[in-house]
Amino acid sequence: MATKNASKDMGRWQVPVGGKGFALQDCDPAAKPYSSGDKEADKARVADLTHEIDALQDMFYADARFKLLVLLQGTDAAGKDGTIRAVFKETSPLGVRTHGWKAPSTLERSHDYLWRIHAMMPAAGEFMIHNRSHYEDVLVPVVNGWIDDKTTEQRYRQINDFERLLCETGTVILKFMLHISQDEQRVRLQERVDDPSKHWKFSMGDLDVRKQWKQYQRAYEDLLRATSTDWAPWTIVPANSKTHRNLMIATLVRDKLQSLQLRYPPDDPQLKGLIVQ
Repeated sequence: MATKNASKDMGRWQVPVGGKGFALQDCDPAAKPYSSGDKEADKARVADLTHEIDALQDMFYADARFKLLVLLQGTDAAGKDGTIRAVFKETSPLGVRTHGWKAPSTLERSHDYLWRIHAMMPAAGEFMIHNRSHYEDVLVPVVNGWIDDKTTEQRYRQINDFERLLCETGTVILKFMLHISQDEQRVRLQERVDDPSKHWKFSMGDLDVRKQWKQYQRAYEDLLRATSTDWAPWTIVPANSKTHRNLMIATLVRDKLQSLQLRYPPDDPQLKGLIVQ
């Protein structure tokens, strides 16, 4: 089965704590470690997993011992929106929130860079899914030279401490880097240009950022090495295939939820034998 092979091969896709020996270029964005080899079968499996996640989310919400934070990071057109639609489409709006991070506002800039992030963390029993994240603050400013190496290293430490705080207060963090090739990005951006229904997703600024591809890949590799921790490791998701991307993330989310040994609250003794009139 693909899932058994994938679990044996998982070490290839999880960034080691401390980042020793990790190189992003060694991660093939076209790989499909979770695939059965049959695209239609993989799509059917994703559909099954979305229902499993829904059932587990219901229990997660009732249990209320944990909080779940799912971070989706990746270049433009890596598939962050598509992942949210495909993997979490069956979950109840009760207990599930999403947030897409944009450039900080004037008010947000007047605070420390994590101020706005902390306000959008999950509550007990809640899923919180972030489209981009606080990692933008060690990507965009780094590539554009707005912060120096000392400040970048300082931010890595602060982010690790912030995530440790979250984990020590009941938050389970799943960090996924959706990894696509430069060629695949070109195809997806062109689709946005050619399809009027996708024009809203495209900005001319995307082309400027695309010119910085190599710089962003280096910045990603550095942050992945520096911020993959015991309490919040990074997982690289080969995402050239949208179906494989959805399958891998849905499987890992389902597996993490199952590992929490979720339970419904104990029965209220007053309900025993109660007849509703």
